Amino acid sequence: MRLKLVSAAMSSKPPHSPPHAAAPVPRATIEDVAQKAGVSKATVSRFLNRRDELLTPAIAQRVEAAIAALGYSPSPMAQALKRGRSRLIGLVVADVTNPFSVAVLRGAEKACQEAGYLLMLFNLGDDGRRERDAIEALASYQVEGLILNTLGKDEGAAAVASRQGRPVVLVDRRHANMQADFVSIDNAGAVRLAAAHLVEQGWDELLFVSEPVSGVSSRQERAAAFRAFLADHPDVRGNIFESAADNVAALDAQLQQARARGGRPAVLASNAVITLRIAEAVARAGWHFGVDLGFAGIDETEWAALVGPGLTTIAQPTDALGRLATACLLERLQGMTVPPRQILLPGQLVERASSHCSASSGETRMKT
Repeated sequence: MRLKLVSAAMSSKPPHSPPHAAAPVPRATIEDVAQKAGVSKATVSRFLNRRDELLTPAIAQRVEAAIAALGYSPSPMAQALKRGRSRLIGLVVADVTNPFSVAVLRGAEKACQEAGYLLMLFNLGDDGRRERDAIEALASYQVEGLILNTLGKDEGAAAVASRQGRPVVLVDRRHANMQADFVSIDNAGAVRLAAAHLVEQGWDELLFVSEPVSGVSSRQERAAAFRAFLADHPDVRGNIFESAADNVAALDAQLQQARARGGRPAVLASNAVITLRIAEAVARAGWHFGVDLGFAGIDETEWAALVGPGLTTIAQPTDALGRLATACLLERLQGMTVPPRQILLPGQLVERASSHCSASSGETRMKT
């Protein structure tokens, strides 16, 4: 993947060098080229900027020979900045280990490459307080625009982005007070699709499990959609549980309580992070998906088909989201001035055996 990574922390210690390593050869400069060719730096600059029609053939040949002899390579960044364009797009993600963020990143990177841009990545490491730092760091590299897939909790991020004067596109999560194009899966539609599928398969009690929802728009929208689904289906029992990464015991207790009520319980996971936690909890309990517990989760992953009998998921159009976010940003860079746009894409049900209600599931539950 062709992208640059802005590191959150850089070591202050110089790299270790072997005791007898040869000294690095200094990089040739435009001044070196001019001196070797016997011309001015302005003449070399004209040649590099393809304005050699202003030079005599003899001088152009001397400059070209000097460049070849010295192995001179002009800095693409310096040349871009002289033209007022860096051809760089900044992407800030909340957590690069999240499969969703990685998939969006791939789509954005491909779109940038096709348009002649380079993508620079800043990973927040799930620390929402550093969004301002990320925007300022990328701005220091003269990125032309920003794509933000962050938690949206840093209230100062909007002010910083506005002050930088660069176009911004938000992916998946909204920012309070930030007026920008927004692209996302249709969260309400994805929850309705998953919940309706579980009910159609015979599960009569649904447990919606999410990471803590406070301050994160996508989690709030999905939780609200689940409550709306329950209101429209009074015959279906349901609860919402917020799962903290450092409290697996609480998640285990919720699942045990759901099974103890004697119905046919199923879990709807709000994202791939929760899906993995549920899979671990089911393994700890010695249960089986589709027999002891129904399951469907938002986010398709490479491993979903390999867990138990296969996990039913709602696949997000991640590649399309990354490409669409880049397209919106490029349109802004080209001068589009329409009001902020909201583009919601539908999810796709990927049906596997975890959501199929086994005929023997009730008997199996009574034994445990």
